Amino acid sequence: MATHTTPILIIGSGSAGCTAAIYAARANLKPIMVRGMQPGGQLTITTEVENYPGFAEAIQGPWLMEQMEKQAEHVGTVIIHDHIASIDLSKRPFTAKGESGDDYVAETVVIATGASARWLGLESEKKFQNFGVSACATCDGFFFKKKDVVVLGGGNSAVEEALFLSKICNSVTLIHRRDTLRAEKIGQDRLFKTPNVKVIWDSVVEEFVGEDSPPNLTGVKIKNTKTGAETIVPCHGAFVAIGHNPNTSLFEGQITMDADKYLLVKAGTTQTNVEGVFAAGDVQDKIYRQAITAAGTGCMAALEAQKFLEHHA
Repeated sequence: MATHTTPILIIGSGSAGCTAAIYAARANLKPIMVRGMQPGGQLTITTEVENYPGFAEAIQGPWLMEQMEKQAEHVGTVIIHDHIASIDLSKRPFTAKGESGDDYVAETVVIATGASARWLGLESEKKFQNFGVSACATCDGFFFKKKDVVVLGGGNSAVEEALFLSKICNSVTLIHRRDTLRAEKIGQDRLFKTPNVKVIWDSVVEEFVGEDSPPNLTGVKIKNTKTGAETIVPCHGAFVAIGHNPNTSLFEGQITMDADKYLLVKAGTTQTNVEGVFAAGDVQDKIYRQAITAAGTGCMAALEAQKFLEHHA
C-alpha cells in the first residue's frame, strides 16, 4: 500500500479523463489518473468510430482510447490501475482510497467517471452487442443507413433516437411495453408524424435473434404484455434506449446532483459545488454523451483546475 500525492487527481480514463490528463500534464501539474472499473470508458465497448475528428477512415474505439492513454502518459501523466472506493471532499487536500488499499491526496479533483447505458440484461443482448445491438444511435446509426431498425423504450431518449434514425434508416419501429409514451408531448407529436416510424405498443423484447457465427442480428422476438402473443420483428439493428446511469454513487452527499444523479456544474464551466472539484464528460452531461464533447469538458476541467491552483497557491 502506498500514498500518492498530486496537485490534480483525475478519476476515470475515458475521453474526458484522458484529455484532462493531457492538458494538466502539459501544464506541469503532474496529474495522477486512476483508470477505474472500465478503463477507457464507453469507447472501449464500441467497435468502429466514424465521428471523432481527425480520422478520415473509421477507427476502432478501443484503439482510440489506447492512443489517448499513451498520449497522456507520454506528456507526463501518472496512470494507476486502481478503482477509487471512497473519497472525502469535505476539506482540502482531498483524500481518496483505492480498492488496492492505496491512498490518494490531491489539491484538486477532476471527476470523469462517465455514465453507463442501461441494458435489458438478456444473454442474447450481450451476444449481439456491437453486432446489431447498440445503445447509441448517434454513434452507430450510420452503419444502418437505408436499413430497418428497432428502438426499445418509451421516454425522451427513445423518441430522440427514433427520430434521429428515421433520417438515416429505411424504417424505424419503436417498441414500448406500455400503451402510452413517457416522452415529452412535442417529441411524441414529431414521432407520430414521421412516415417511416411505427410504434408497437404493450410489448417487451424476449430475445434478440440472428446468426451465430459471425454474430449478425436479424430480428427481435417480442411478447405482447396483454395477450402473451409472441412475434419476431425483422430488423438489421436494435437500439436499446432506456436511459443511462451516471457513475456518481461515490459522490452522493458530497457533490450536488440532479434528480437523475448527474453531477451539477456551474453554467459554462465544469465547477461543482465543491471548490477545487470539477466534473467532466458524461458524468455531468445527459444531453450529448459523445466522446468529442466529453474531451472538450476534460480540457475545460484541466484549465479550470490550473487556474484554481494558481489562485490558491
